[in-house]
Amino acid sequence: MEVVIRKYQNTDLPSMVEIWNQVVEDAHAFPQIEKLGEEDGRKFFDSQTFTGVAIGENQVLGLYILHPNNVGRCGHIANASYAVCQNYRGYHIGEKLVRHSMKTGREFGFLLLQFNAVVSTNASAIHLYEQLGFHRVGVISNGYLLGDGNYEDIIIYYIEL
Repeated sequence: MEVVIRKYQNTDLPSMVEIWNQVVEDAHAFPQIEKLGEEDGRKFFDSQTFTGVAIGENQVLGLYILHPNNVGRCGHIANASYAVCQNYRGYHIGEKLVRHSMKTGREFGFLLLQFNAVVSTNASAIHLYEQLGFHRVGVISNGYLLGDGNYEDIIIYYIEL
């Protein structure tokens, strides 16, 4: 399957919001609790340094957001979040999104990409990040509230861009 990653367009918003909200509802990856509507989704995605979508089979298969991880003297460090449509997980869409975000981060002048809260049960993300050369900084015990009310460890990762 051919996949093209590009900057999102307004026509992509309904699919993007649906994919994003599924990850929020699953409560195993994103810190957000509130789901997005189309209008607040537009504002949210527009507020990022870059929002990209993976397009294949004439539809949105996944997306990512890229933005500074912090401000001022730490503003050279980017942060990103990724979401892949449930029906297309396992097709390396996530890897394509991560690689694209790394390239885009460099283009925007970021020197590092840091993930603050990779949930320790997210085995596919952990495998991907380590395969791509991300450095594991450490583990924060019970740093993530799962949807079932239990807490899970989170891992911090970074890579030089």
